Amino acid sequence: MFWGKLPDQYDHIEKHTQSGHDLVDRYIKFVRERTEIEQNYAKQLRSLSRKYAKRGSKEEQDCKFSNHASLQEILNELNDYAGQRELIAENMMTGICVELTKYLQDLKLERKTHLSDAKKAQQNLEISLKNLESSKKRFAKEWAEAEKATQQAEKIENDLNATRLDAEKAKQHAHARTHTAEECRNDYAAQLQKYNKEQNFFYYTEIPQIFNKMQDMDERRIRRLAEGYCQFADIEKKVLPIITKCLDGISTAGKKINEKQDSILFIEQHKSGFERPADIEFEDYIQGIKPATSDSSLNPPKARAKLWPFSKKNKVNLHSVHMRFAHAAEDFSHLPPEQRKKKLQAKIDDITKELQKTQDQSDALEKMKGVYEKNPQMGDPSSLEPQISETAQNIGRLRGELAKYEVITRDAEQPPNIYTEFDDEFDDVETPVGQCTALYTFEGNSEGTVSITEGEMLTIMEEDKGDGWMRVLRASGEEGYIPSSYVKLAP
Repeated sequence: MFWGKLPDQYDHIEKHTQSGHDLVDRYIKFVRERTEIEQNYAKQLRSLSRKYAKRGSKEEQDCKFSNHASLQEILNELNDYAGQRELIAENMMTGICVELTKYLQDLKLERKTHLSDAKKAQQNLEISLKNLESSKKRFAKEWAEAEKATQQAEKIENDLNATRLDAEKAKQHAHARTHTAEECRNDYAAQLQKYNKEQNFFYYTEIPQIFNKMQDMDERRIRRLAEGYCQFADIEKKVLPIITKCLDGISTAGKKINEKQDSILFIEQHKSGFERPADIEFEDYIQGIKPATSDSSLNPPKARAKLWPFSKKNKVNLHSVHMRFAHAAEDFSHLPPEQRKKKLQAKIDDITKELQKTQDQSDALEKMKGVYEKNPQMGDPSSLEPQISETAQNIGRLRGELAKYEVITRDAEQPPNIYTEFDDEFDDVETPVGQCTALYTFEGNSEGTVSITEGEMLTIMEEDKGDGWMRVLRASGEEGYIPSSYVKLAP
């Protein structure tokens, strides 16, 4: 079936093809809005991923736990998922909206051409019809005049009073009119034949061809639109394997969580290495009451048993102090023994890697220098001297740091004396180690420290054990830790 069988349905064909073009335009707008939704969705997903992503050293430390690390992996997978949504939007915009818009413009131009051709053919047929009507009217008029002239000639010929000359003139006039009428008749017949031929060509050839072309155009539009409909799904199907991989990654992140391992890691991170405190002995003061002459007056009460290290009452918060004294952080002396060992070993590993990297760089520079010496055209060997010198200095510095931290690590592996024997309720019987003079004023704001003023004489109760701190007793009876570098030992 062809549209050529509808030669008289120009208006309906015009409306139908316009409706088809409007449908393509609607679909383009629909896909464009879909891409905007995808882009906004991807943008919100990326923003959400950034919002809940961990940042900073404390959060990086938490990421060592599997449940923390899995959430970070989920956020990374979500970010990749958002990228696929953006890809869908981009492919839909370029593959559907842009292509269909261009195709629709070509269709509109083609439709306009076909409709213009149809209107032109219609106009030509209408002009031919007007010429036919005009020749028909002229023929009718001339034939009426011819009949009137003939009747007038017969009347004059039958009139006895008319002269022969009048009769002859009437006959000639009638003959002329009849001849003109015959010419008009022949012209009318010719115009009629021409119009019928043009009308037949119009309805059976010209218009059917134009309408068949419009049918082909519309069917191509429908097929192209159908492809656009399929693209709407195919574009998303192409990224489904990657989207599925992202979702599988999220599931894998959940499955790899190991709660037991997290607990073990927490223990390893916070294990101090200190022994648990011993039981406090019972002190029977009743039995200690004896006459004044008794030797008990020479035996002061026992000091309280050793307290659990880093308990709330006895804790020395070196972490707060080391913020003001960088040397305490260099050897990690503010940390418990086990944590200090781990930090020192990590520091040694970092220095070793940096040393190896610098050594490799030095070797490369030496080789390059050798190449330049053999092939001067490739470069000046002396131009490498500054880099070689700087690299050598770095190697020396790193070797010095490595040796320093190896010594600190060996010292740290020796069991430290972490208990103190002082009591807040009773006078201690510790023997002073020596005397010292405060060189600077120190504000003991941290728990376990004591404030001193410049020039103050102090009694040393516990010497510096290598961590940069000593315990002193003030004349006022206050006791606590101070930086060893803040005092001068008495001779």
